[in-house]
Amino acid sequence: NMLVDDERSLAQIFAEVDMLIAVHCEKEEIIRDNLNRYKKEYGEDDIPIEYHPFIRSAEACYRSSAQAVELADKYHARLHVLHLSTAREMSLFSTAPLKDKKITAEACVHHLWFTDKDYARLGARIKWNPAVKKEEDRNALRDALRSRKLDVVATDHAPHLLSEKQGGCLKAASGGPLVQHSLQVMLEMAHQGVFSLEFIVEKMCHAPARLFKIKDRGFIREGYFADLVLINPSKPYTVSKDNLLYKCGWSPFEGQTFSHTVEKTFVNGAIVFADGQVKDSVRGLPLQFER
Repeated sequence: NMLVDDERSLAQIFAEVDMLIAVHCEKEEIIRDNLNRYKKEYGEDDIPIEYHPFIRSAEACYRSSAQAVELADKYHARLHVLHLSTAREMSLFSTAPLKDKKITAEACVHHLWFTDKDYARLGARIKWNPAVKKEEDRNALRDALRSRKLDVVATDHAPHLLSEKQGGCLKAASGGPLVQHSLQVMLEMAHQGVFSLEFIVEKMCHAPARLFKIKDRGFIREGYFADLVLINPSKPYTVSKDNLLYKCGWSPFEGQTFSHTVEKTFVNGAIVFADGQVKDSVRGLPLQFER
């Protein structure tokens, strides 16, 4: 259990840790109160999935993120806030250049794509922590990414079995598989005019390498590792069980048609994906960091 919500322990971490502190921000006290209220209405067995964003509420997210930012400011700590999900939280972050920030933030693909309207169609397949919330929250995240309040795009990839995703708020696991289609989702937003292609490269490649100080990656430069993706922007791609690469065997994007197809993927200069298949014989290398 990685949960830390004791005030004294949190203060000690922010005061003493001299490296990047990455946090998932949701206020457990608020979540417990919300959960108990819905249990009184629906019982102890389960709660309909559409109430997930009311249990793990926007207020729970904001209060926790605000506390983390306050502690980072107080102790001059290096803070990175993971997978933000609400419009209100965006007020906590700066539009300064990444190189000048001590407090950085990220959005995940699913919070940039889905809204609470999708629970009726997809149910617990889109149950994540933090929860997918309102359309205005999603749009605020997109705006904050464009204004550079949010610095990077991530996935929070969690490949639960579909059998673990059955039920509602109390029974279904939180999280889902996202890495296979994360780039295509972002490229679809570019196709819709939400972001530019160059901006997506910045937020998914350049900025993560800078933020985490990853050595010799994230850019197409002489001497850097050739981690590349070859995209066909004129070949639509429909997600189906037949083309999933996940061992968990499902995706929240099944049935979705994207305007781009990933043709090849290179890691360390070697082709690791081509013709719809992963080349299992190719192995990766450990990341190195410049700290």
